Amino acid sequence: MSEQRTRPVFYAVWLIIAGVVGWWAAFQLTLDKFIQLANPDADLSCNVSVMIQCGKNLGSWQGEVFGFPNPIIGLAGWMAPIVVGVAVLAGARFPRWFWATFGAGILFAFGLVCWLIAQSLYAPNLGVLCPWCMLTWAVTIPTFFATVVHLFRNGTLSRSEKVQERAGRLMAWVPLATILAYAVVILLAQLRGLDLLGEVVGMIF
Repeated sequence: MSEQRTRPVFYAVWLIIAGVVGWWAAFQLTLDKFIQLANPDADLSCNVSVMIQCGKNLGSWQGEVFGFPNPIIGLAGWMAPIVVGVAVLAGARFPRWFWATFGAGILFAFGLVCWLIAQSLYAPNLGVLCPWCMLTWAVTIPTFFATVVHLFRNGTLSRSEKVQERAGRLMAWVPLATILAYAVVILLAQLRGLDLLGEVVGMIF
């Protein structure tokens, strides 16, 4: 078995990078939430325009879907990829149940991100894109793809050596899959923007 399969260096490095970026985005959102709580009319640094802002998201029920501000999930959750990435680089070997649990956490994050994307684009009370949220989306999507492939590669999701070998080769396609996912989100945002523009024009005329 190759060194790359026994010690996935590139995957571990990505986990650290994604964790740091995701944690930073969550930290910035948390700061903005504090400012918003202190002064609801404050001009947040993330409020770039009518369509690009985080104030509307932070003040919505979707921004507290579990009863507390969503950024708190990010502050806690993004520590896991950082710790796992550092541990793997240090030579740690985790049992199958650990990787399964980690994968379940990444799956939850991906599902939450997909739901938040849909809410940001289509919920009547939102219709805006949050800069820090988009940064979180940008690292969550490839982390999910890479983790699924890795869980097949390291034997967590399949005992078949043939499947593990194919998954090892599939890891090289994660960047392309990520770009395609970004393209889908951008396309949906553009189409939604055209719909909103059409509604505005219809109200005027």
